[in-house]
Amino acid sequence: MMEVVEEATHVRHHKKKIAFIFSAMRHFARELSEKGWAVHYIKLEDSDNAGSFSGEVLRQCKILKPERLGVTEPSEWRVLEDVKTWQSDLGIPVDIFTDTRFLCPLPKFTSWAKGRKQLRMEYFYRDMRRQTGLLMNDDGKPGEPIGGKWNFDTENRKPAKADLFMPEPKRFEPDQVTQEVLDLVNNRFGHHFGDLEPFWFGVTTQQAHEAFEHFLQTALPHFGDYQDAMLKGEKFLYHAVTSLYLNIGLLDPLEMCSAVEEAYKAGDVPLNAAEGFIRQIIGWREYVRGIYWLKMPDYASGNFLNATRDLPEFYWTGDTDMACLKAAIKQTREEAYAHHIQRLMVTGNFAMLIGVDPKQVHEWYLTVYADAFEWVEMPNTIGMSQFADGGLLGSKPYASGGNYINKMSDYCGDCAYKVSKKTEPDACPFNALYWTFLARNETKLKGNPRLAQMYATWSRMSAQKQTAYLNASEKFLASVYPSE
Repeated sequence: MMEVVEEATHVRHHKKKIAFIFSAMRHFARELSEKGWAVHYIKLEDSDNAGSFSGEVLRQCKILKPERLGVTEPSEWRVLEDVKTWQSDLGIPVDIFTDTRFLCPLPKFTSWAKGRKQLRMEYFYRDMRRQTGLLMNDDGKPGEPIGGKWNFDTENRKPAKADLFMPEPKRFEPDQVTQEVLDLVNNRFGHHFGDLEPFWFGVTTQQAHEAFEHFLQTALPHFGDYQDAMLKGEKFLYHAVTSLYLNIGLLDPLEMCSAVEEAYKAGDVPLNAAEGFIRQIIGWREYVRGIYWLKMPDYASGNFLNATRDLPEFYWTGDTDMACLKAAIKQTREEAYAHHIQRLMVTGNFAMLIGVDPKQVHEWYLTVYADAFEWVEMPNTIGMSQFADGGLLGSKPYASGGNYINKMSDYCGDCAYKVSKKTEPDACPFNALYWTFLARNETKLKGNPRLAQMYATWSRMSAQKQTAYLNASEKFLASVYPSE
């Protein structure tokens, strides 16, 4: 096992993310050693460290002289391309094993996708439900979902109110191993984005299970209802905050989903919460991984809407008067975490509306979140968030004006901008930017049936009103990009 600077700096990962991964690695290495494994662990500061994954593998093979090499299939295209060179470079067989952190092997996903005109997640998800048997009838209606519906997403869009009881994720005090890693990250990567401390992530399998069990007991019953809600000062609401543990292998996806199913069957959790959580794991997570490997490497350069602007500087600083963006970015700096609606409908929506280069948006998300790895982050960004794949993942762009954010959050109440205003100097920028986005991309988007009503509304507007929206958008963008 190795800590190499190339992986820590491929993008300038959030300090908490680097600390989380290095500490989890060191704890896992110690667990293996205690179980009798011979572990060769290369720390970042070791003087002979080659600095790269391939470089360190080559160095260790010269020392250990193995007859063959085994490795789990990498979760990133860039790394797999390196691994493919090892056999010829080393002169020994290299076995690449299936990654057991996933339920759908990649050849099976490729087979599912073959010949389909549309690769919609919903149909993949139904197949995964049948395969796993999760939340499926066993009362004489085989093949049918419990509750008579596959998807209860329409019940999972309630705005939260500030007087709700908000559980906190399970927090862990750093032990000596983690503290050594924190000192290392502070010294070597102190210039990276984000706050390093307080550091409270779990770093062992036991701690990850404790964190998930805490979610089951305190937050899952309300997870479904409020999973799209946003509140000032409430960073986590009813979210599990366990994707970081799942994505590095400290939790098992089927075990998690089975525990949620059991909680539903025991009457502790409503069906919409159980189904919504399971859909994220066996549906969306497996689906985006399949899309990533099916469409790479070209997927990374997708830019269907020809967006070319630079990511605004305030995505790194949080220095903006827009309350929703300020809250999401500030939280991201502090915790290396924001939930999916903050990512999709606040930071992602804004970047798409103003026309930011999707590659820059992708690299930002990969950098700032502890659970972000390219196989999951890129499809979520290029496809779902920025519509840069032209509709492969989503049937329409996830674009909205300020009303959606106002409905699902309490951000707008104290914002310097007024969500009720449309084109005035103090109007919410999302309002004019939304209509400008539709106008700018009319050639490519007008034929989308899910946008037909909005384009009909735009066409009915007077020329004066359309111009007012375009001018308001232009004035706002001039404040974001003064040099344009």
